[in-house]
Amino acid sequence: MCSLNLTDVMAQVLSEIARDRGIDYFLISFTDLFGVQRSKLVPAQSIDTMAANGAGFAGFAAWLDMTPADPDVLAMPDPDSLFQLPWQPDVAWMPADLYGVDGEPIAQTPRLVLKRVLAQAAEQGYQICTGVECEYFLLNEDGTDISDGRDRQSKPCYDQQALMRRYDVIREICDGMLSLGWGPYQNDHEDANGQFEMNWTFDHALVTADRQAFFQFMVKSIAEKHGYQATFKPKPFPHLTGNGCHVHLSVWDRDRANNLFLDPEGELGLSALAYQFIGGVLNSGEALCAFANPTVNSYRRINAPVTASGATWSPNTLSYSGNNRTHTIRIPDPGRFELRLADGSANPYLLPASLIAAGLEGMAEKRDPGPRRDNNTYTHPLSPGEVKTLPKSLPDALLHLERNTVLPAAMGHEFVASYLKLKHQALHEYTSHMTTENAID
Repeated sequence: MCSLNLTDVMAQVLSEIARDRGIDYFLISFTDLFGVQRSKLVPAQSIDTMAANGAGFAGFAAWLDMTPADPDVLAMPDPDSLFQLPWQPDVAWMPADLYGVDGEPIAQTPRLVLKRVLAQAAEQGYQICTGVECEYFLLNEDGTDISDGRDRQSKPCYDQQALMRRYDVIREICDGMLSLGWGPYQNDHEDANGQFEMNWTFDHALVTADRQAFFQFMVKSIAEKHGYQATFKPKPFPHLTGNGCHVHLSVWDRDRANNLFLDPEGELGLSALAYQFIGGVLNSGEALCAFANPTVNSYRRINAPVTASGATWSPNTLSYSGNNRTHTIRIPDPGRFELRLADGSANPYLLPASLIAAGLEGMAEKRDPGPRRDNNTYTHPLSPGEVKTLPKSLPDALLHLERNTVLPAAMGHEFVASYLKLKHQALHEYTSHMTTENAID
C-alpha cells in the first residue's frame, strides 16, 4: 500500500522541536529550475519567525526567471518534510516553496509545479506513488577520476570487492536513510567503474521527490567527509555507463488502498489504465526529455555508443517492453512500470511532474501505447518508421517542448516559458564557454 507517510501537523513549534532533538540550525532549502539547491542557514532561536514569514532570497541570484529589480522571493519551509542531518544532527533540512512578498506563489518553483500536477491527479481521484533509483559516481578529491584505482573490471556491476572497498561511505549513507525511516533495502556497485546505486522504499510522489533532493545532498556531503567527490552527472566519462535516474510509478485510488495499475488478468499484470498512462508518456516522450534529460551532457548518455561493459543501459527509442532494460519503459512486475529515460541531472521535482502530466493526459484521452516491443534495441534496433526515436540533443528536446501542448497545460504555461527561456540562455552561454557546472552540462 502506498503511504503518504507525512507527520501530523506539528503540535510543537520548530524551536521546541529543536530543543528536543538537539538541533542548533535549520537549512531552509529550495530547488531552482536547474536543480541547484539554494539554502539559508537559520539558528534555532530564529526559526519560528523565519518559518512564519519565510526566508528571503533574491530570485535573480538563482536559476529563476527574475531580474535584479524584482522583489525578494520568500521561501516557506515545509515542517512535514524536516530531515535531521544524520551525519550532522545539530542541523535540520527543510524543503521550501517560493512565494512573492504579495503572498502569491511563484509559478516557476519546481516543488510547486509538482504539487500543481499532483493536485490535478487528486481532483480525478488519483494518488501517484513513485520510487527512484539514483546512480552516482564516487570520484577522487579533485574529481578527475574514480576514487578507487583498483576498480577496473570491464564488467564491474555488482562487484563485491569494489563495493566493500567503499563500505564506510555506503554504510554511512544507508545508515542515514535507516535513521530517517525511508526503508532502504539494497546497495550495489553499478555497471560503471566507481558507480553505485542505493534503493529505498517507494512512496507518495512528493515524499519521494523531497527524499531524492535530500539524498543528493546527503551523498555529496558524506562523500566529501570521506575525502571523495560524488557526482550524479549523466555521463562523467565517455567510456563508462552514465548515471541514470530510473523512476518507478503506480497510480492508486484516493485513499491509497488500491493500486489502479494492478490487474492480475491484464497483460504483464497491468490494467488498461496503466497502458493508457504509458501511452501518454510515449505520446509526449520527446518533450519529456527536456525535463528527464535537461543538460547537454544528458545526450552523451542516451543514444550513446557501447561502453566498456558492453551496453549503455540507456534507451534510444520511445518504446515499452516487459522485463527488458533496452527500452524507455520497462514493466518489471505487475502493478507498476519503470521509466529508464531520466538521468542524474533531472530535477527531483520537475521529473515526476512532467512524467505524471504526460500520463494523466494519456489516461484522460485513453491513449493506446501501441504494441509491446521485445527486441534488444542495442543489437536489433527498430526502424524509425516503427517507433519514435529520442531527441539527439538538448536543443532538439527543447524544440519538442516548445511544440508540445500537454505539458504546459498541466505544469503551467508561465513555468514552461520561464524554463525554456533560461535553458536557451544557458545554452547560449555554454556555446560561448561561459556556463556553470551543474547548470547545463
